[in-house]
Amino acid sequence: MQARPHRIAIYDMDKTITRAPTWTPFLVHAARNRAPWRLALMPIAGLYGLGYATKLIDRARLKQLTQQLMVGRFTSRADMRALADSFAERTCATGLFEDARARIAQDHAQGFRLVLATASFGYYVESIAEQLGFDGVIATRSRFHDDDRITALIDGENCYGPGKLRMVEAWFADQGIDRADAEVRFYSDHVSDAPAMEWADEAFATNPHPPLRKLAKAKGWTVLDWGK
Repeated sequence: MQARPHRIAIYDMDKTITRAPTWTPFLVHAARNRAPWRLALMPIAGLYGLGYATKLIDRARLKQLTQQLMVGRFTSRADMRALADSFAERTCATGLFEDARARIAQDHAQGFRLVLATASFGYYVESIAEQLGFDGVIATRSRFHDDDRITALIDGENCYGPGKLRMVEAWFADQGIDRADAEVRFYSDHVSDAPAMEWADEAFATNPHPPLRKLAKAKGWTVLDWGK
């Protein structure tokens, strides 16, 4: 079989390469460094989480509400970059699976272009991706105010589920890569990424939660259980 000109390894982030979800830790980090009084609002953020759990609000709305509560309605690019960089430094130092680091390095050595595709907001994902040597980021985007401040609103759709696959396909188009010309690997811990895993040439269920572990067995996808 003739080798394809592009090799792309796409990684989900939360609980795939990081040991824990990153959104709430980022909010706490931002509040502590930007406006510590906002930490007293965490119980309200918990109520928003309850609203999501009971389907009163969707995932995108939950993210917008909690960002506004804990970070503020508007944040300058410079302030957000400083928060993102300091959070990324801590996350990469203590919050990653060592097996994930090894796999990322292996894919890079094999000539794969590394892409981080996650529902987390791009403004802090980009800092994590830079520290890990990724070549591209596909993430939930933020709207900008007229004065170029980052708002708590999402630009476009949340990079989650079928929406993530649509955003991956859009990234391929933006990069001028024809899907037929690419060998694609996709890594994820969660069944919400099943559409993208079906689309990939190789799917890796990484530290999978039970629904994805079951699906991986049915689909014949490789299961990777990474240690601490």
